[in-house]
Amino acid sequence: MTLDGLKGRLVARAQEEGFSKAGVCRPDAVPEAAGRLRAFLAAERHGQMGWMAEREAWRGNPAALWPQARSVLMLAEAYTPEGDPMAGLSARDRGVVSVYAQGKDYHDLVKRRLKRLGRWLIDQGGGEIKVFVDTAPVMEKPLAQAAGLGWQGKHTNLLGRDLGNWVFLGAIFTTLELEPDVAEVDHCGSCRACLDVCPTAAFPAPYQLDARRCISYLTIEHKGPVAPELRGLMGNRIYGCDDCLAVCPWNKFAVAATEMGYQPRVGLPELADLAVLDDAGFRARFAGSPIKRIGRDRFVRNVLYAIGNSSQPGLLAVAAGLQSDPDAAVADAARWAVERLTGE
Repeated sequence: MTLDGLKGRLVARAQEEGFSKAGVCRPDAVPEAAGRLRAFLAAERHGQMGWMAEREAWRGNPAALWPQARSVLMLAEAYTPEGDPMAGLSARDRGVVSVYAQGKDYHDLVKRRLKRLGRWLIDQGGGEIKVFVDTAPVMEKPLAQAAGLGWQGKHTNLLGRDLGNWVFLGAIFTTLELEPDVAEVDHCGSCRACLDVCPTAAFPAPYQLDARRCISYLTIEHKGPVAPELRGLMGNRIYGCDDCLAVCPWNKFAVAATEMGYQPRVGLPELADLAVLDDAGFRARFAGSPIKRIGRDRFVRNVLYAIGNSSQPGLLAVAAGLQSDPDAAVADAARWAVERLTGE
């Protein structure tokens, strides 16, 4: 069997496994990535994500991550929501959770699929593989564009004309020489929908993100108190933010999610219930969810910011009861919420 023939069967097998789209590129297909990453870090737009700088050499050069690799198979898996993810923003007594975190942890689901596909590849063509999904220093989005899956839009996320932008990405590095696909080009045109909808103006320019102002970063990655001038802009978003994804016009061509594990199970939880969670209660409620990784303290901090933005006097007692919380950021958020609700 020729490797070209193997590639065709590999792509077909990827679709059988549940991936929406697959493509191949070389590990050195994104030489511009290192410079863009360097500029991003130099401007300190990564905020507290120090791990990005610590592994800059690998992240900026996929070929250096595993020098033996000759090809990268990039895979996209859809998690497209059935409804409007922005609809919950008007329910101010409830918390809005990003679509990707509504179901089971995608890291586990995608990696399981990648490993099955990787084993199939070894059985059929030999060689060695390494699989990655989000947790390794791999620049998935530039590689996915190089593999023809889509392009990085003005919101810096990957989107495709036949995918939309509700996709998880995974990568299989292999020592096999597979024929690369043609890289996708930009199709954003003059559209500014994703840039203009951002509540915190986190995009200094098209195709540029300042994570320090991004609500997804602030609610998930940022430790400690959030800057006071940004808290009021967070609304009732308690884990992540989907606004820039939700307004993309290309989503009218988005493929449906097929993995039942991505079906929403978190919903629109009441802020009053979430605020009183202790560590054990938090872990039990969000077992198997990506939400669990930020811990109770950061999560309740986010909930208190949402309470402060709720204009719901009935939530005042809940916030007041947390003003002496052992976690300094939670106590600070509780005091801020009380001040907002009382107008003091």
